[in-house]
Amino acid sequence: MRITWLGHASFRIEIGGQVLLIDPWLDGNPMLPEEHHAAATAGATHILVTHAHFDHVSGLLPLAKRLGVPVVGQFDLMSYWAETEEIETVGFNKGGTVDLGGVKVTMVHATHSTSIATPQGPQVTGSECGYMIAGEGHVIYVSGDTDVMADMGVFNDLHAPDIGILCAGGHFTMDMTRAAYAAKTFFDFKTVIPCHYRTFPLLEQSAEVLARGLPGVDVIEPQVMEPIEI
Repeated sequence: MRITWLGHASFRIEIGGQVLLIDPWLDGNPMLPEEHHAAATAGATHILVTHAHFDHVSGLLPLAKRLGVPVVGQFDLMSYWAETEEIETVGFNKGGTVDLGGVKVTMVHATHSTSIATPQGPQVTGSECGYMIAGEGHVIYVSGDTDVMADMGVFNDLHAPDIGILCAGGHFTMDMTRAAYAAKTFFDFKTVIPCHYRTFPLLEQSAEVLARGLPGVDVIEPQVMEPIEI
């Protein structure tokens, strides 16, 4: 398995013969220069979306059309895009599981907000979410944008993820302290990868607090376009 950070909350996950792009923010992502876009998205088989804020979906629709791959996410948003953008989508909802060629993805709750830009102004289409991604004997929890939730204890009971990709930048999501609390209180991760940080001065710039709060856990500060082998 290879997990590659594309900056902010965007990831490329190569698992079980599939290449999943998670919230691929291309246009305007200050952490992913344009010269890396082709390598970041090469061979993608699916695009997963946690919610529709610009820093998660800007450039996603042209990318999906160019690659000819399905966009996977919350039913209402997928239905809207399928109708208005004529792209292939896989729409499902929280608690549901889809099989993406042997990689099973379960949608779970997140607590944040979501809206999408339309010609009529911002519209709320669907709701924010996270994912449990199971393959190659591992389960990855992709938190999406969220705060700490007691629901996380249920997620662990049902899915027992060993890898956590956790938003931890603060201001818009939980910060490093809250992410550490969530990880040690509700989960038994072997590996934690922070995200949604370092992008702007407003966000946290280091995962040192997260690492200190999780002794015995391999907290990996990702570097853009440098694959993490697990």
